[in-house]
Amino acid sequence: MGHSVHNKLVSFIKNIADDCLRDVYVRGKYRDVILPMVVLRRLDTLLETGKEAVMQEVKF
Repeated sequence: MGHSVHNKLVSFIKNIADDCLRDVYVRGKYRDVILPMVVLRRLDTLLETGKEAVMQEVKF
């Protein structure tokens, strides 16, 4: 990933944070919210292929 692409992604995420998290969290604490959400989403995406098998096991 190039430096300019990285900066665009960072800017995009910060803009979303400004729109969605304004007045909910202090601006300096966004990273305390965004990082765990990114990690959870990444795990969800990686484990999506086995989700149905897990759901069947839970029902069992």
